[in-house]
Amino acid sequence: MSAPLKAGDKFPEGVKFEWAPITDPDPKACGMPQEYNASEEFKGKKVVLVSVPGAFTPGCQAHHIPPYLEQYSKLASKGVDLVVIIAFNDSWVMSAWGKVNGVTQDSKVLFMSDTKTKFSEQIGWMAGMGERNGRWAMIIEKDGKISYAETEKSPREVTVSGADAILSKL
Repeated sequence: MSAPLKAGDKFPEGVKFEWAPITDPDPKACGMPQEYNASEEFKGKKVVLVSVPGAFTPGCQAHHIPPYLEQYSKLASKGVDLVVIIAFNDSWVMSAWGKVNGVTQDSKVLFMSDTKTKFSEQIGWMAGMGERNGRWAMIIEKDGKISYAETEKSPREVTVSGADAILSKL
């Protein structure tokens, strides 16, 4: 396990997630899982990376993710190019969760699986509930430096990792 990332650190190399891109508007169909090289894809972009304990869970679905979707235009107006939501669920579940939340293939909000490199585990930000990701958020600047990185004291809280906290730091 590496040390938790903090403001001023460079986003690490070799971070890969898995995702099933939304290629079909049919809510019952998902794309094929693919590797997403976050370390490469994030270069030159301002990214908000948000981790949640699980897709479709009450806190994540009701309180944590909807404000990011509702306030995406505010995030974009502050220079955010991409919002990436990760959880330990597999890529098909994450794709389905995105669809349920109105995400389309043209969206700048991506739902991805953190099973490829177990990034949350590597940085020590797990939920303390088995292999579930912790609830945390970070802002990665276009130059690859992290300008904000905070984790919740409890996976049941949404304070430092919520959309309002991120907006206040942009």
